[in-house]
Amino acid sequence: MPQAEESITINRPVSTVFNFVLDGTNNGLWRPAVLDIERVPGKPSGAGAVYKQGLKGPGGRRIDGDYEIVECLPDELIRFQVIAGPARPTGMYRFEAVGDATRVTFALNLEAKGLTRLMSPMIAQTMKSEVATLSHLKAYLESHEG
Repeated sequence: MPQAEESITINRPVSTVFNFVLDGTNNGLWRPAVLDIERVPGKPSGAGAVYKQGLKGPGGRRIDGDYEIVECLPDELIRFQVIAGPARPTGMYRFEAVGDATRVTFALNLEAKGLTRLMSPMIAQTMKSEVATLSHLKAYLESHEG
């Protein structure tokens, strides 16, 4: 089962970091693989929100990577499920206040079945690259007032 996890401390208050990550339309500001993203109208924000997103796939072609937020605990936790695309991992962001800063943990897990099992090594590498983008989140939030 491919999985990846990374943590980082961001010098911003937990509510600032949580709200920025919760709004999926910000993903293109810090996740290099995101080509386009929008929240699906008529869905709630927080748990139940659905984001339609296009990602850079193999060879640079666009692939779907739509996801739904399945659990949301303000300033603590965001869980999501990828609902479109070739791989459909589950993911989680955990937020912890550390003084005036925020410790963020980003984890992805994939239950590989069928043909997805054959692609597990490539998917695992992609997932590691994705959780490593936390460094971009830190750089973006620390360089912008908010």
